[in-house]
Amino acid sequence: MEENATSEVVQRSESLDCLEDSPRIRDAIYGYFRNIWTKDSLYRRLPVLQWAPSYGMKDFFSDFIAGITVGLTSIPQSIAYATVANLEPQYGLYSNFMGSFIYAFLGTVKEITVAPTAVMALMVQQPVKDLGAAGAVLSSLLSGCIMLLLGGLNFGFVVQFISMPVITGFITAAAITIISSQLKSLIGITSGKSSEFIDTWVNLYENIGEIRLWDCTLGVTSLIILIILTVSKGRGKGKWKTITKYVCLLRNAMIVISGGVIAYICSSQEIYPFKLTGKVASGLPSVQLPPFHVIYEDRHYNFSEMLHTLGTSVISIPLISILEIVSIGKAFSRGKLVDATQEMLALGCCNVAGSFVSSIPTTASFARSAINSSSGVATTFGGVFTGLLVLLALGLLTDYFFYIPKSTLAAVIIAAMIFIIEYRAVAEMWRTKRLDILPFMVTVVACLFIGLEIGIIIGIAVNLCFPLYLASRPRITHRLINVDNTAVLIVRPDSDLAFSSAEYFREKILKLATCKVPDVILIDGEWVKFVDSTVVRNLSSIISDFRLQGRQVLLWRWHRNIRSTLYRFKKQKFMPLFRNDECAEQAVSNWKKGCENESFEIPV
Repeated sequence: MEENATSEVVQRSESLDCLEDSPRIRDAIYGYFRNIWTKDSLYRRLPVLQWAPSYGMKDFFSDFIAGITVGLTSIPQSIAYATVANLEPQYGLYSNFMGSFIYAFLGTVKEITVAPTAVMALMVQQPVKDLGAAGAVLSSLLSGCIMLLLGGLNFGFVVQFISMPVITGFITAAAITIISSQLKSLIGITSGKSSEFIDTWVNLYENIGEIRLWDCTLGVTSLIILIILTVSKGRGKGKWKTITKYVCLLRNAMIVISGGVIAYICSSQEIYPFKLTGKVASGLPSVQLPPFHVIYEDRHYNFSEMLHTLGTSVISIPLISILEIVSIGKAFSRGKLVDATQEMLALGCCNVAGSFVSSIPTTASFARSAINSSSGVATTFGGVFTGLLVLLALGLLTDYFFYIPKSTLAAVIIAAMIFIIEYRAVAEMWRTKRLDILPFMVTVVACLFIGLEIGIIIGIAVNLCFPLYLASRPRITHRLINVDNTAVLIVRPDSDLAFSSAEYFREKILKLATCKVPDVILIDGEWVKFVDSTVVRNLSSIISDFRLQGRQVLLWRWHRNIRSTLYRFKKQKFMPLFRNDECAEQAVSNWKKGCENESFEIPV
């Protein structure tokens, strides 16, 4: 009678749980969408509303100085990154103002500057090769749309699935690839258009005899000076320290201007000893729709064909952009939380708007963000001054860009990439957890020899194998006790049980039982909050196997939701096995008394 009553209670509780689940799910969905449109969310999605009311003249001057300083660095770098992407120099400038304007109002980290970067330039090389400039501009639009979609769905958490070793490996591989691709320009070699890691070094080996003396001398000298200035940043005392600080902040602009002056003087007789940037289209870019069809190399591509040609870059470019801006935001957040979702939305708007002015994909730049921070920027409004300076350069200074030597631009890029490689992160991994070196090395090698898009996917996959392996091998503790002349083996898994760990759990218990030879196996489920159907079947199999050996299995301290799951599988089999006594000895003792008094037969 008591057993039947208990059965009815369990059935009623299960039916009530099913009835309660539907309203709970509905309320959760309603609450999620209701919280999107609130005053707090408005302030969160328009960060300008937070700092604008208290914005003063002191903030204005701080932002003005920082914005101009960043702009003087950003202009030559943008021209250089356009050459990395195999585009005409003006495309680098086209990509350098719209993101600055929009991030000023939507961004949350005041130090961040949104502009073309070496990694983005490297990743659009293939789209440019296949579709020309239209491939890069369409990549900007599509990556922006994907980021807006992810941000709108509040998918900021996706960046948590990419670990520091993978990010470090990707950045290292990208930096090595970019350095390799710029070596030919640094020493004046003209042949070879491929920027792939292996092809670059093969090209250097085959054309080593074509080195141009003047280009090599200017490029190597510029590189040495840039490295010295970067290393000596902030050194010295008093006024000397202030001078070195600002000289180091403006080092890129100084080197490019110096190289241009030298080239102009040497070219006064229409003899050009250096390879020059050449003519840069003057004037502002026209505002127009991004290209949804294009004619390139005598072939017409419609939108679907362009998408097919872009391939995996449609996913990899926004993924890398998000990783860069979130990781840089964390680096400059000074302990504050970085809203990854808001950064997705801001960067998505920057790329979508940029595609209307012929911009390539953009993201946060670590080097320029560091300069922004060192210059004392007060708010994200500093980006407006950077954007205005770029527009001014497009309108007035493009004629002077003709004389910038390519070797000087190559030196600027290489110097930036040398210090982007995170040597300290590698050392930290070695000191803290050497196993992290494996996904780091796999990511580096795959990115260098297979490609950046596929390389980072391989790195993520390898790194995810570690938590999957740990999940499939939960820690299982055990101890042997004696209760009323009955040998009892207590087994306790210290985490949830899923399909990946089901067979391991089963084998572990069988081996322990073979070794310890107990009469009763008590499985402690105190730390198990979740099981799936595979675990349930294996648990049923364990019980059957031990009964065939003349042993009994008891389930001690299992949670209510787990018991309900097991009841739904085989209620009559599992129900008599559950014990909720305070201690293991009491659980076994009470079970033995119940068997003696009621003498029921437990079905197999």
